[in-house]
Amino acid sequence: MAQILNTALLQANLEWENIEQNKALFEERIKELPQETDLIILPEMFSTGFSMNAENLAEPHKGETFQWMQKMALEKDAAVTGSLIISENGNFYNRLYFVHPDGTSQKYDKRHTFTLAKENETYASGKERLTVEFKGWKICPLVCYDLRFPVWARNTEDYDLLIYVANWPAARVAAWDTLLKARAIENMSYCIGLNRVGRNGSDLNYVGHSAVYDCLGKQISSNLKEEEFTEIVELNKRHLIDTRSQLKFLQDRDRFTVH
Repeated sequence: MAQILNTALLQANLEWENIEQNKALFEERIKELPQETDLIILPEMFSTGFSMNAENLAEPHKGETFQWMQKMALEKDAAVTGSLIISENGNFYNRLYFVHPDGTSQKYDKRHTFTLAKENETYASGKERLTVEFKGWKICPLVCYDLRFPVWARNTEDYDLLIYVANWPAARVAAWDTLLKARAIENMSYCIGLNRVGRNGSDLNYVGHSAVYDCLGKQISSNLKEEEFTEIVELNKRHLIDTRSQLKFLQDRDRFTVH
């Protein structure tokens, strides 16, 4: 078990619907990461931006961009996670991959498709939540709009780290800041939100504010930034265990089932 999980946040200005350029951008930044990096987090739809043009942009399950993620994971000996536009069995999905250093992977299809942008008219909704086991850590990765639904993130598996990859617009960034902190506190978990910056093809503005909070809601990343940046944040499993041992709030949670 790794007591320390060195986690890289890559906040970026995505090139609209330009898969190759976005991969090249991230590849350059990933290669600059220190060798001690354990986990690399990329935004939602990191290869295209948040596009409804799935018919022209979708890749097959474990297609070229997924294979690029495997390549990055192998080269850096680190896990890589982020979401892509995927076509499978006649449906399009906003699919997050968690790729381990050895190339094995797990997937999560975004549960809450963003109806305000009519994402639900293009993408099928996921049905199952994912918990990843990585270096002795339990990790729950979710996608953007999922952040607004605390029941879906409810910590019933005693996960250690909750991750949201996003394209969350500037107009509602106050909600992003508030809800990330709330998810950390209510789930007694580290919580990471990784957002993008810049403008998309519809001139919608994104201002980042990627951040990391500990299980008490303390921000342990740098001040909320509104430009491209890379930051390595150290997550400490001993801090999490000691805090949960002292403050047994999770033991008092209500029991119910989500359908």
